[in-house]
Amino acid sequence: MTTTRGVLYVHSAPRALCPHVEWAVANVLGVRVSLDWIRQPAAPGTWRAEFSWQAETGTASKLASALRGWQLLRFEVTSEPTPGVEGERYSATPELGIFHAVTGVHGDILIPEDRLRAAVTRAGAGESVLADEVHKLLGKPWDDELEPFRYAGEGAPVRWLHQVV
Repeated sequence: MTTTRGVLYVHSAPRALCPHVEWAVANVLGVRVSLDWIRQPAAPGTWRAEFSWQAETGTASKLASALRGWQLLRFEVTSEPTPGVEGERYSATPELGIFHAVTGVHGDILIPEDRLRAAVTRAGAGESVLADEVHKLLGKPWDDELEPFRYAGEGAPVRWLHQVV
């Protein structure tokens, strides 16, 4: 079994949803989770939290799946690549839904050839349409929406959480 490290960023959640997020994360990791919630200044009335975890590969997708059903939640989950397994990044916003990307050892998003071909086909001959398609493949709409929430979280505490394996 291969383990990886990752980070969960809950960029904004209504206060009533915070314990449910903790329960969902605990269910995936198999350990009790208590996040340090702080106010999210980018969206008054919401809270943010982040922590680092270490668990088996595939945990990022399990965390994203556990959190994706709540429409009022903004979050990102990342996992580092390991030998033989690429890293991952999941981003979710209420307006856009969820975005998934495979990441390489340097953090670059790796776009599979078939997805690039499909983007070119959808774009036809229009360069601006192709640029829009590539932006979607790279997660730019999610980055644009989450960026104010990321800056609002600078200096927030990060706690390491290890899964018992």
